[in-house]
Amino acid sequence: MRCGPLLGRAPGVREAGLWRQSGRRRVGAGQGGAATGGPGMGSGMKEASMRLHEDADTVLPSAKANHRQVLSSLLSGALAGALAKTAVAPLDRTKIIFQVSSKRFSAKEAFRVLYFTYLNEGFLSLWRGNSATMVRVVPYAAIQFSAHEEYKRVLGRYYGFRGEALPPWPRLLAGALAGTTAASLTYPLDLVRARMAVTPKEMYSNIFHVFARISREEGLKTLYHGFTPTVLGVIPYAGLSFFTYETLKSLHREYGGGRQPYPFERMIFGACAGLLGQSASYPLDVVRRRMQTAGVTGHAYGSILSTLRAIVREEGAVRGLYKGLSMNWLKGPIAVGISFTTFDLMQILLRHLRS
Repeated sequence: MRCGPLLGRAPGVREAGLWRQSGRRRVGAGQGGAATGGPGMGSGMKEASMRLHEDADTVLPSAKANHRQVLSSLLSGALAGALAKTAVAPLDRTKIIFQVSSKRFSAKEAFRVLYFTYLNEGFLSLWRGNSATMVRVVPYAAIQFSAHEEYKRVLGRYYGFRGEALPPWPRLLAGALAGTTAASLTYPLDLVRARMAVTPKEMYSNIFHVFARISREEGLKTLYHGFTPTVLGVIPYAGLSFFTYETLKSLHREYGGGRQPYPFERMIFGACAGLLGQSASYPLDVVRRRMQTAGVTGHAYGSILSTLRAIVREEGAVRGLYKGLSMNWLKGPIAVGISFTTFDLMQILLRHLRS
């Protein structure tokens, strides 16, 4: 009979125990769900969290890599521009002297100008204005090369090509946009450099003196005098230069079995690029120099068309607008060849150092 009550209580006890256990499971499930999201929600949140971490890990290195690429392009471009312009500074100064005067150009006359400059002012005077050139060229070349790499990437993504394998027109556009960007940001320094190249030391003692005198005597607007012909000239110059150099490198890869060009081959590619680019834009370069130096040469050049008409009327179309071109054919290919070669070799060196 004792077994009866025990047997009678057993179901209740078991039910109460089961109810309490199921209650605990329900509470535990609710609390655990808040902490871990349960079997489904918890694993989903864990997966989402892992994906976020993975995305962050991929985005951050790519952003860092892009910043490194921009910095290496800026550094390589700055060094390339500085070396190239310093190498041809005496020839460049002589060319500007002829561009802004009515003297007839010849190789003999150019040599005479160099020789008398050396005799009267000393050897280092052949590099007069080169400090202003460096102040302009270093940021100009850095911006131009870096912008070219960025424009290649942007256009490459748009057309579905890698930067170096762009079709011809986008390749030309990348170079033109790079040159325009650099010229727009550094133009006042180009004007200052031209003023220093054609004036004696007594007139302008340094770069800051040029800025101060122009601002005081001619107004700040003068710092952008000649900007329009500069941009119109830099579009074919930079476009053709980069286009020719990239095309020649692409042809070398195609027919050379993928081998990297040697430095002297890069120099030749750059020389061809400079020859084409400068020949196409040279008349606008003469107009630009005349407008930049109008304040110190006594001429009044108001616009591109009036300057062109004045040059053609006084000196003739070919002799006036292409004055000093033969010297540019000597210095231009050297400068552009050094510039492109230095940039490429610096980029290769920096990539090796990073890896």
